[in-house]
Amino acid sequence: MSLLMGASSSAAILGCAGTTLTAEEVALFRDVKPWGFILFKRNIADPNQVRALTAALRETVGRPDAPILIDQEGGRVARLQPPHWRIYPPGRAYGQLVANDPLVAREITRLGSRLIAHDLLSLGINVDCVPVLDVPDPKGHEIIGDRAYGDTPEQVATLGRAAAEGLLAGGVLPIIKHIPGHGRAMSDSHLELPVVKAKLDELDKRDFAPFRVLSDMPMAMTAHVVYTAIDRKNPATTSKKAIKKIIRESIGFDGLLMSDDLSMKALSGDFKQRAKDSLSAGCDVVLHCNGDMGEMKAVMSGVGKLGKEARRRAQVVMGRLVKVPEPFDVAEARARFDAAFDGKYA
Repeated sequence: MSLLMGASSSAAILGCAGTTLTAEEVALFRDVKPWGFILFKRNIADPNQVRALTAALRETVGRPDAPILIDQEGGRVARLQPPHWRIYPPGRAYGQLVANDPLVAREITRLGSRLIAHDLLSLGINVDCVPVLDVPDPKGHEIIGDRAYGDTPEQVATLGRAAAEGLLAGGVLPIIKHIPGHGRAMSDSHLELPVVKAKLDELDKRDFAPFRVLSDMPMAMTAHVVYTAIDRKNPATTSKKAIKKIIRESIGFDGLLMSDDLSMKALSGDFKQRAKDSLSAGCDVVLHCNGDMGEMKAVMSGVGKLGKEARRRAQVVMGRLVKVPEPFDVAEARARFDAAFDGKYA
């Protein structure tokens, strides 16, 4: 039933301003019916408050399983913080575990994501913007840095899949990001538009490779990065060439493709145009994060209902949510996890 109701959803994921919904936000969300929502640190106070907020967001669109996203990677990108939630390591810490036994690193990466899924599901959050599949370049900007699982495509792909599997087993959907790869970017796309001048074969072998390995995942988030070998003018988010030729065909991703945040300074133009450009390039949904009412209204003026292919992909996405998470002894899992890191993240 919720899948049918989702057919009338708008092709957008929106944020909200605070820890409770304002009357204006309720009215907007009821009117435009975004496909999903995203939470940030400003929306988080304590577990009961988050549960009330996720329930209120879903009530506005009339879908009890509406996607509610969060960036809970671990390390410096974590919206849930102590004292109510535990700290998890950044991706790089998993890659540095027991170098002579990669199976241990894979097991603990999956376990970490399974624990995060347990935290999220108890709050009504069913999507995590993990795993980061960017392969960092030593000369690249630190915006990726220790968020990456390792320095090689093989390590990033192996541990990225382990993280995704841990989330899925716990009833939370993963999002692979930032497709087709942010690791070579020399600047932070939150602040300016990065331009990558690497040759296509170099990008294919290194940057695209982890995304190709995880192309079966349900959702992906684009990179606001120009790859001159693909499209000299447009970042991947608004590039028909990048989305059709690289993301859909070369990488082989057929899941739901969402833009990165439209309010990032890498993009230009007004918010209506940013939304229209992203969708016309081939994104299935657009993401707007900061909860600014004026910006959200402008974004929604350029967004229609989910298109036919986007609806199909959205239904597949929601079908990947397990009804009952795999059996899980939380206390035992936390003890194993803490032992792997010698209690550093306990």
